[in-house]
Amino acid sequence: MSKHLFNAVTVFLALFLFPAVSSAVPEGIILTWPGGGAGTVSFDGTKHAKKGYHCETCHIAGLFQTKKNADVMTMEAMKQGKFCGVCHDGKKAFSATDPQKCHTCHKVDKKESADEKKDVQQKSSKSKKKHN
Repeated sequence: MSKHLFNAVTVFLALFLFPAVSSAVPEGIILTWPGGGAGTVSFDGTKHAKKGYHCETCHIAGLFQTKKNADVMTMEAMKQGKFCGVCHDGKKAFSATDPQKCHTCHKVDKKESADEKKDVQQKSSKSKKKHN
């Protein structure tokens, strides 16, 4: 067997047949979703894997589907204890609804943040002109 084929088979076995030893997401890969006005949502599986959680912890258990974009996650669903809210309830892990922790998952890029600030300033300016 060639070296490349052997390596490919080894990786396949490690990732798919023995998920308990694989990261939830391969190291260095961060999954992202648009997060609406709160900013892009990111999931770093490596952080979860370091705490002992692996793919099957959430996917095989039925919290998330394994097909990309099959789940529609909302903050309302998380407040109801679905998706991330199952663990991120303030007891097992920080609460998904804790306003002091939004930045942990939601990342607002600097351009987006600057554009939003500009919009707020423009609205404020228009509001002041109406009152004068």
